[in-house]
Amino acid sequence: MNDLASPRQNYLLDVLPVAQLNCLIPHLELVLLPLGETLYESGCQLDYVYFPTTCIVAKLYFTENGASTEIAVIGNEGIVGIALFMGGGTMINRAMVVSEGYAYRIRAHLVLQEFNRFGGRRSGALHHLLLRYAQALLTQMSQTTVCNRHHSVEQQLCRWLLLSLDRLPGNDITMTQELIAQMLGVRRESVTDAAGKLQQAGVINYQRGHITVLDRLGLEAQVCECYQVVKSEFGRLLPALYAVPPLTSRSRAMSA
Repeated sequence: MNDLASPRQNYLLDVLPVAQLNCLIPHLELVLLPLGETLYESGCQLDYVYFPTTCIVAKLYFTENGASTEIAVIGNEGIVGIALFMGGGTMINRAMVVSEGYAYRIRAHLVLQEFNRFGGRRSGALHHLLLRYAQALLTQMSQTTVCNRHHSVEQQLCRWLLLSLDRLPGNDITMTQELIAQMLGVRRESVTDAAGKLQQAGVINYQRGHITVLDRLGLEAQVCECYQVVKSEFGRLLPALYAVPPLTSRSRAMSA
């Protein structure tokens, strides 16, 4: 299997022991997830879980009047459908693809079977790994709430761009201002103004739904503390996430 089609592009799969990964591989299905596709709706039963490799999925909450806000973003560091392992089986939010790309999906009952393969002190690697990931994801969700309440739209946009860069293979993000506004829970005009300021500062280039980050350090200089809080917690709970990038990142580094 070549690097571009490998499950090891996903961090959680990449760090699993070979024996446990080999139990999952026969059941993993590579799927292309287009921009805007909904993977599950609020209250729906989770039939599949997804391990993103080159796409980004957002968890969104919609109010009764149709307003929405992003709860968390998930890319090649994680899994979509973590509620399955917490005993719920359904979610109160929508999971929507916000950056087109690939993911591996697996039937929920099959991965749950592997998750529960051992009990007590003999719990398997997947069990421990997903519980740590769940805690890191909760940190991102709580920090997003803080950010949306206390920080400017420009800071929120910087946070969102940096989180996206951490989950993508390059510096290009395909995303309309309408969708960004929907995720941040703000007016489109506010996103236009914030993106314009970043573009004038030479930090990004934005053209017709395509964002290219030109100066990552410039983004980090303007972002609020929420980004670093989330990154630090992911690094603490999943240390190999930043110490050893997934297979695609390693391949790019070796070919540079």
